[in-house]
Amino acid sequence: MFRFDPTFLKLQKLIRMGEAGRPREGESNTPLVGGGTGDNVAAPQLFNSLPALNEAASYINQATSYFGSCFSDYSVEYGGQDSCNSLSHPHDLLRSASGGDGSSPVSVCVTPGQRCSTSSEASTSSASSPSRESSETPSQASNAIVTSNGVGFYGISMFQGLIERARRTVRGSADDIGWLQRDPEMPPVEDGTDRFNKILEDIGHGVHRLPNTLVYLLVPGLFSNHGPLYFVDTKTKFSKMGLACHIAKIHSESSVEKNAREIKEYIEELCWGSNKKVLLLGHSKGGIDAAAALSLYWPDLKDKVAGLVLAQSPYGGSPIATDILREGQLGDYVNLRKLMEIMISKVIKGDIQALEDLTYDRRKEFLKNHPLPRELPTVSFRTEASISPAVLATLSHVAHAELPLTNQATKLPVVMPLGAAMAACAQLLQVRYGEKSDGLVTCCDAEVPGSVVVRPKRKLDHAWMVYSSLNEVPLEADAAQVCEALLTLLVQVEEEKQRKAATKND
Repeated sequence: MFRFDPTFLKLQKLIRMGEAGRPREGESNTPLVGGGTGDNVAAPQLFNSLPALNEAASYINQATSYFGSCFSDYSVEYGGQDSCNSLSHPHDLLRSASGGDGSSPVSVCVTPGQRCSTSSEASTSSASSPSRESSETPSQASNAIVTSNGVGFYGISMFQGLIERARRTVRGSADDIGWLQRDPEMPPVEDGTDRFNKILEDIGHGVHRLPNTLVYLLVPGLFSNHGPLYFVDTKTKFSKMGLACHIAKIHSESSVEKNAREIKEYIEELCWGSNKKVLLLGHSKGGIDAAAALSLYWPDLKDKVAGLVLAQSPYGGSPIATDILREGQLGDYVNLRKLMEIMISKVIKGDIQALEDLTYDRRKEFLKNHPLPRELPTVSFRTEASISPAVLATLSHVAHAELPLTNQATKLPVVMPLGAAMAACAQLLQVRYGEKSDGLVTCCDAEVPGSVVVRPKRKLDHAWMVYSSLNEVPLEADAAQVCEALLTLLVQVEEEKQRKAATKND
């Protein structure tokens, strides 16, 4: 028989105490998704609205215990003098589940590479060779690491990994949405909705207050290179009012930092040619690109830029981009990431990093290293898409098709049901996360800390800002008028900052 000194017996007792908390055959199992503490609870409540998922998770937990018990690792190793204290291979130490009568077989490995023998074999061997038993010292026995029948470490790890992956998939981006508002280091926002509504009403009555002493630069968003009419109506109406307005010709499917360099060059060129400051309005990713240009190159641009408007921009990140690209999310199960890589890289010759830069992880990292300058006048505009059945009949005018049927080419509108697509995405975000959005960007992620925020009551989806609809309501403001009102509000914010700065200096 094996004889152990008191030090080893204490170690074995502690191991058995840790195993006592695990449910055994015939005992009730604590459900995985229920309360309680201890190692036997692998994960918290997953999804309150889906009891079936909770029940399935409970079965997985019970299966974990059952299959894990099928794994056995029997080994007794004789190590050096401090092997019991140092535990240089802690992953080899598993919990003991042997009974109190000591009848569980224990296998013994005297040295690495030798065949392991069970305790019964060891008993027979010791009976025939008493001199070997007597030659063992207490120090050698106390340095032995014993593991017996119990829950296998690797079996438990495998199933707990599956459970954790399922939990991450179910949670999705729920823990990331609205992180800007929860960050105590971010400055608060100011509500400018009432001022915006007053300006928009005046514009509807023919009162225009945008000064011609500024240059207006419109920065388009993702995939704008494939939408010929992106911002075209707004630029045309601004030009009719005698304003210098330009659309930044950037490769929107490039990374944020690459576009930031191009926007910086645009600003410097416009200032050099007109000797005027630039007022920027960026839509969607265009707002992120413009903000990045000011964050990265503010010392060079602070005397050339009057302010920035971010319209429907995922400043905090986008749940759509995150769910497609993040490991363990829904995009993993249908190969959405691979499809997006093919579409962006091969079809439209872009960079997948353009989409990756809109994920929550990338946005958190970028804003930590390159925050927006506090002294920059900023207005952010967020909207909520309509999810009513009426949007199914909404068509957006995205391009023209020329048909040379006569001497003069005939232009036919190319329309797409973007309103229906945005409504479907907004419904998805509402059901899964309980968050309102414009279809692609949640309302809370579009509010830039420290900015004047505009929160209109009118339902406007993400595509409405740049593509005119064939179902426009005559009495409602169009996208060009909304852009004008946002820029006018920004001018007022800049004038207020200048007055405050002058008062502070006096």
